[in-house]
Amino acid sequence: MKWLRDNSLTVVLAVATVAALAGMLFTGFSVYNEELAQHQRPAVGIAAYLVSGHFLSAVFENWESEFLQMSAYVVLTAFLFQRGSAESRDPDRKTEPQDEEPACHRGDRNAPLPVRLGGIARTLYSYSLGITLFGLFLFSFVLHMRYSAAAQATEAALHGRPVPGLLQHLGSAQFWFESFQNWQSEFLSTAAIVILSIFLRYRGSPESKPVAAPHSQTGD
Repeated sequence: MKWLRDNSLTVVLAVATVAALAGMLFTGFSVYNEELAQHQRPAVGIAAYLVSGHFLSAVFENWESEFLQMSAYVVLTAFLFQRGSAESRDPDRKTEPQDEEPACHRGDRNAPLPVRLGGIARTLYSYSLGITLFGLFLFSFVLHMRYSAAAQATEAALHGRPVPGLLQHLGSAQFWFESFQNWQSEFLSTAAIVILSIFLRYRGSPESKPVAAPHSQTGD
């Protein structure tokens, strides 16, 4: 039970993710087969739909925008400010705990291995969160492009149109429409929590300032 308590946030989010993916799979499966029926094509099974462009394009389209949001958020909050926000560094404070020079802990046995190794390993580790999130964005972007092209090829075949190639699809308005419609919502939701956390509170959440904190207070 202690393990579950200590990891409850990850467990709940993982379960919610799997449940939402399952819901997306079965509802998308129904929509896709309905579309096939409208074109007098045979229905596909759930396993075939699971690896189809229709399903995977939608999955990676959303993952792409989420990882873009988080990578941008991690990087931008390192040097940009919003006075009064619980999500921002204090613009009047010269140093934060996150600014501490990791080389000072090179001899600390409890420090992560890259910190103890020093050099390029420590430098890369110092920015590893932003680098990894951006890498996941690029990975999702490429897979979104691939499976979106597959979905477009299937749709073109259903309507008797020429099947576009991968590079042709990359330059299409359809592909970028799919991306931008998600990017804008991610940046908007991030801006919303940055601004709303100035004036609103949620007692007990580390994403909120203390309930009695003045609006002018920046950070937690």
